[in-house]
Amino acid sequence: MVILAIVTASVSDGWMSAGPARPDIPVPAAVADLASGAAVPVWRNDAGGVVFEVTAGQRRFVKWAPAGSGIDLGAEAERLSWAAAHARVPELLDHGSDRDGSWIVTSALPGQMAVTARWKNDPARAAAAIGEGLRALHEALPAQRCPFSWNTDHRLAAIGRSARSGRLDPARWHPQHQSLDVASALALLAAPPPPDRLVICHGDACAPNTIISGDGQFGGHVDLGSLGVADRWADLAVATWSTTWNYGPGWEKHLLDAYGIPPDPDRTRYYRLLYDLGP
Repeated sequence: MVILAIVTASVSDGWMSAGPARPDIPVPAAVADLASGAAVPVWRNDAGGVVFEVTAGQRRFVKWAPAGSGIDLGAEAERLSWAAAHARVPELLDHGSDRDGSWIVTSALPGQMAVTARWKNDPARAAAAIGEGLRALHEALPAQRCPFSWNTDHRLAAIGRSARSGRLDPARWHPQHQSLDVASALALLAAPPPPDRLVICHGDACAPNTIISGDGQFGGHVDLGSLGVADRWADLAVATWSTTWNYGPGWEKHLLDAYGIPPDPDRTRYYRLLYDLGP
């Protein structure tokens, strides 16, 4: 079975509002043209981005972001093109923009998202596949030759800009961080732990962004808009956190065991807070 080759965020308990798209979402004109009218919405995020499946001809997906959404699909197109030589990712078929928004078109990957009913009913195998996939990604991509960064300094600079413009809202943070005010959160982030190992990180290693093949093995990664060099715990902290949103408690160790690394509570806490405040 071939299913979503690109997704946009994570499924959760309401803290992050992304998930399957309503069938009545309007199809932007550019997407309709690309799909010859045969586009079905399958995934959406809270920034207005939507993924459409093209059902005519070669099966493929169009990821569309409205103008002004803050989603940079040009950056994702660059990262997909670069990573394709090294990792299991969709093939970039087309990308572009107009006054209404931007888009990328990708091939489909064989398998299912790690949050389909099948894998939610087998969380041990799903969590292991996510861990195996992250290890494969971190080992395959040549960090020393990567032109993209996702390092802490760049992310903190962006968070600082959001704070100065009043766009950090603790009410939108995960419940475990809502006891913090903006100043307290920024103070915690100002002292990052030393890197454990610099690798090329996925950048949004939530469960929906891993594809699992029919036999339960890691099948590929999607949604690479933030891919770049960073400490591997920037991915691992979010990937393990995502198992609690998507499968319930108790599966973090399965993921780490499959990756081949013991827990690191300090780095996990830091990178979860950094992720929560974004980007």
